Amino acid sequence: MAAIDPTAAAKPARAPRRAIRQSRAAWVLTGPALGLMVLLLLAPVSIAAFLSFTNYSLGNSGFDWVGFDNYEKLFTRSTYEKMFLATLTYVVTVVPISVGLGLGAALLINSLGRFRELYKTIYFLPVMATLLAMAIAWEFMLHPSIGMINRTLELGCGTFLERVWPFMAHGCAERFPVWLGDQRYAIWVICFIGIWQGFGFNMVLYLAGLTSVHRELYHAAEMDGARSGWARFWLVTWPALGPTTVFVVTITCIRAFQVFDTIEAFWPQGGGPNKSTYVMMFAIFEKGVQQNLIGIGSAITMLFLLFVMVLTLIQRWLVERKVHY
Repeated sequence: MAAIDPTAAAKPARAPRRAIRQSRAAWVLTGPALGLMVLLLLAPVSIAAFLSFTNYSLGNSGFDWVGFDNYEKLFTRSTYEKMFLATLTYVVTVVPISVGLGLGAALLINSLGRFRELYKTIYFLPVMATLLAMAIAWEFMLHPSIGMINRTLELGCGTFLERVWPFMAHGCAERFPVWLGDQRYAIWVICFIGIWQGFGFNMVLYLAGLTSVHRELYHAAEMDGARSGWARFWLVTWPALGPTTVFVVTITCIRAFQVFDTIEAFWPQGGGPNKSTYVMMFAIFEKGVQQNLIGIGSAITMLFLLFVMVLTLIQRWLVERKVHY
């Protein structure tokens, strides 16, 4: 009769024990991060989703369940129609222009031999500037009578008309717009400031992406006939910057949806003339904080999160189709 090895039965039992210990160690290591994610992300979003179906206000002892009434207001009232229009205008304008300018500035700086660091600093200064100080400076420059922009336009307009059409030069300054007080120009002023502030950040990201493009690729493309700068950019640089572009577009889009500080500094009481700059973040602040309408503020928050998530997924799908990591 063959002898029985006493360790043979113990070996199968050790594997499950080792797996259990590894599983416990994994939960111990990931537990704090998961707990913080639930506490700081999932729990607030879940509470906001619940409150969006109520008429809750801070300080009230109770609340009523109103169902989809808050969401119905968002799609039926003219104020919220202006909110969607202002948000869409800002995002559609700021995102492509700031991304394009960031890429162009990165390519130009990367091609410089001298003063490269100086230009990096100049273009990145608006990113580091305090938003409140930046808004105050722009408010002075956009002042209708003493602002630098209108004074410059007045000087240029007067000089040009005096030479070309003298009798039209009189009263030229009176036709310049009140930039922050006219609903036709207010949203475009905010878009311009957003582009001015944001493209330096995109430039730095693209400069980091350009460092990963191997020089051998340019030599190979030149040997294949790509001798012009545009051909090398289109065949080598742009495909190699695919992962960077995905990240830059996603971050820029999310930051565009989050615009608030400049609007609050310029128009603290109402979101611009005739609600022309009444973006979603300002609407959340106005309804949830200033007017204490937590229910409608939570509904706007849920739509805000939905728009950001859907737009992020769409642009990642569109861009990553031609991205090679």
